[in-house]
Amino acid sequence: MLLKRENIALKRAIKTGAAVCALTAGLASAAGKIIIDEDTFVTLGVGIRAGATFIEDAAPNGDAYKKDFSVQNVRLYIGGQLAPDWKFTVNTEEIFGEYGVLDAMIQYEPNAYFNVWAGRVLVPADRIEMNGPFYGLSWNQYTTPFYPADNDPKGRAGKYNRDDGAVVWGAASKFQYAVGVFNGLSTAANSSDAPLYAMRFAYNFLNMENNPGYYTSSTYYGGLGDILTLGFAVQMQKEGTGSDAASAKDAEDFLGYSVDALFEKVFRGGSVLTLEGEYKVFETDYKSTEGVEGFALYDGSSIFGTAAFLFPNEIGLGRLQPYVRYTQNSPDEGDSSDLTELGLNYVINGHNLRFNANVTNGDASFTGAKSSDAITTASFGVQFQI
Repeated sequence: MLLKRENIALKRAIKTGAAVCALTAGLASAAGKIIIDEDTFVTLGVGIRAGATFIEDAAPNGDAYKKDFSVQNVRLYIGGQLAPDWKFTVNTEEIFGEYGVLDAMIQYEPNAYFNVWAGRVLVPADRIEMNGPFYGLSWNQYTTPFYPADNDPKGRAGKYNRDDGAVVWGAASKFQYAVGVFNGLSTAANSSDAPLYAMRFAYNFLNMENNPGYYTSSTYYGGLGDILTLGFAVQMQKEGTGSDAASAKDAEDFLGYSVDALFEKVFRGGSVLTLEGEYKVFETDYKSTEGVEGFALYDGSSIFGTAAFLFPNEIGLGRLQPYVRYTQNSPDEGDSSDLTELGLNYVINGHNLRFNANVTNGDASFTGAKSSDAITTASFGVQFQI
């Protein structure tokens, strides 16, 4: 089932002696798990990311750094099982300024080869969008163009790379797949009400990656040994671009595809080298000047590469993981953009508890579009999950 990525660690904690207290006859709770009977249970968890960002020349006077202290993510994880093979997940997040439903799905999981998730689910895409904010390698992994379900601020094509639909996923040997159909863009421009088709395929040349369902991570901090995975994602929707005000004649078809790779090498002594890269292409005639309320799909290509090294020895409670990341976006029309990030993770408990400090310089914005000038930002962040 899916509660969060560290659900395996939660189960281990339960088995190793977390206190169990009776709630009612036949109902007990232990470390976030409420047992109803032999086959039925509910699990609970929480995830928080908070940080401070300092942006060059962005203060009201135009000369000083803008100081932005924010809670970037607050998620409640709720999951459970009703019967063998039948599970559910409901996760929350701040959406449109209010806390609402991030995931809401029914999960049929009979075996490793064939599983079905239906409801509001994650749309198969490239690795960084499948990571979510908690499982990236760098703090600022979103500096390349978003697929539609992660791009529309009003949710007409989805939000946080989630959309209503269904996904079939599984694995055979070292091959993994996820294929889904979704509402996609739902505006007047989509006159035929055509759905969005999304799929991701990956091959693990060395050890298998281990995530809930078809989710991904950009580092395992050496916990899975040596990894080399090549992934390919594609999304397409007829009349998949357009705004609330657009008519059918203004709509264009959307096609996006990407290739990503992850390599992680564990050395003797416990140090870990992690390399990640991606090449992404969006093909659409929908230009940014045609967007309404911020929805404008990128048209062109982008690349990024990240290199990180996790030192083997603990300093205090955790280990140091410096990294460098470079992003370049090349639209078919308009100016290119790039961004370089130098960062340091202080890893205490994998993705459950880590601190980050980073400095970026460049003109690529959060969604990869070019900002007016190259700027320097510095940020400090912490994430916690249980």
